Amino acid sequence: MPIQFTCPHCGAETNVADEFAGRSGPCAQCGKTITVPLPGAAPPGYAPAARRSSGVPVLVVLAIVGGLVVVCGGILLALLLPPVHSAREAARKAQCNNHLKQIALAMHSYHAMHRCYPPAYIADENGRPMHSWRVLLLPLLDEEALYRQYDFDQPWDSPKNLALARKVPNCYRCPSESGAGQSDTSYVMVVGPGTFSDGPTSKSIAEIRDGTSHTIAVVERSESGIRWTEPRDLNFEKMSFHVNDPAGEGIRSNHSGGANVSFADGHTKFVSEDIDPQTLKALLTIAGGEMAGGY
Repeated sequence: MPIQFTCPHCGAETNVADEFAGRSGPCAQCGKTITVPLPGAAPPGYAPAARRSSGVPVLVVLAIVGGLVVVCGGILLALLLPPVHSAREAARKAQCNNHLKQIALAMHSYHAMHRCYPPAYIADENGRPMHSWRVLLLPLLDEEALYRQYDFDQPWDSPKNLALARKVPNCYRCPSESGAGQSDTSYVMVVGPGTFSDGPTSKSIAEIRDGTSHTIAVVERSESGIRWTEPRDLNFEKMSFHVNDPAGEGIRSNHSGGANVSFADGHTKFVSEDIDPQTLKALLTIAGGEMAGGY
């Protein structure tokens, strides 16, 4: 069967007997060497036209891969955020506890010097609160310079003393507090009859009949609205005895599940929101004779 052949050099078309398939020789038209192709084979020099790619499949693949990276990255970020937030809050909670420990140690140093704990406030000649216990503790909290700037001859809210409210010591602010009210304190006494302080009266260790390890001295109070120099604290007779109670004044923190407190013996504890109100009330009194175990 003749093989139809086209010279790759001159383009002359020729029918060649199949017995010459695969053989080489001169072209009858141009004389250049040619090779007769095998039946069904592409002629010498023949190359199929390259298929043009639109690039769409590659773009689609890249888009899919890019999308997966974004989606997976977003999922990974979402998975990482809760542990990171939790770790940071745990650190803030620990630092808050450390602040209360510093305050408790300062109170013990005050007791060693004066044979009593500091009163909640110093009153003027008319019995009105004039200076806070937080100011009295300044020299024992490495804040001697700030203490010297405070004028005890003027009330806490005099222009001179109010100017110092902006210089709140670090140990009087919980790190979990928001930026608002930066002169406010996060730590207060619970003041009232039978508590660690009734206001202007100092208490000694001997007067704490329930035991210093079972009597709360200072508690957390987030968003207190109380300047750290202000002689004002929680009122035992008006407060709520539910920790983190959103509906009433009481012990409150920005920590999940409870709040930090310090005891008269100097130890600190994270008190759960689940604590029985009567147990908490017993821990806030000094001589009620209550058994306040299991807190």
